[in-house]
Amino acid sequence: MKPDWDSLASTFEDSKKVLIADVDCTTGGKPLCEKYGVRGYPTIKYFNPPDEEGEDYKGGRSLDELKKFAENELGPGCSVDLMDNCSEEQKGKLKEYIDMAPEKRTEMLETLKKELADAESTHEALLKELQATYKESMDKLEKLKEESAPKLKLIKAATPVAPSKAKDEV
Repeated sequence: MKPDWDSLASTFEDSKKVLIADVDCTTGGKPLCEKYGVRGYPTIKYFNPPDEEGEDYKGGRSLDELKKFAENELGPGCSVDLMDNCSEEQKGKLKEYIDMAPEKRTEMLETLKKELADAESTHEALLKELQATYKESMDKLEKLKEESAPKLKLIKAATPVAPSKAKDEV
């Protein structure tokens, strides 16, 4: 995927609305990756202003698919400051929040962020619990295999082999 990614970056290097970049999450980019929830590699995140949280890219990974996405989906999105980028449907949905008191919008945003953070924390705790349960189960299984191996060998060794029904003909 790296060659296609580099080619995509070259294609858009002079773009005023699209930036293609990569971050090494194993070295200096680790804090950035943690901030945006990158856990697996390679992960593609995209940000369309005014979005500051980023979204996970779930499309194809070929150069053609990445290029098509970048050409059609990346760039400044619909917002109160860029109403020309909004469809009529988006304008209608946005109006409810534009008309809302700024304090109410801020409160809603903070509430949603907290709900997401709490859900992620609960998910991470469950994952750790499941991993611990899996490890415990795997350890028990390995111990049983290790303890059973000598007995299995003895039982097999004590069991006569059935004579072959095939006749040797010369």
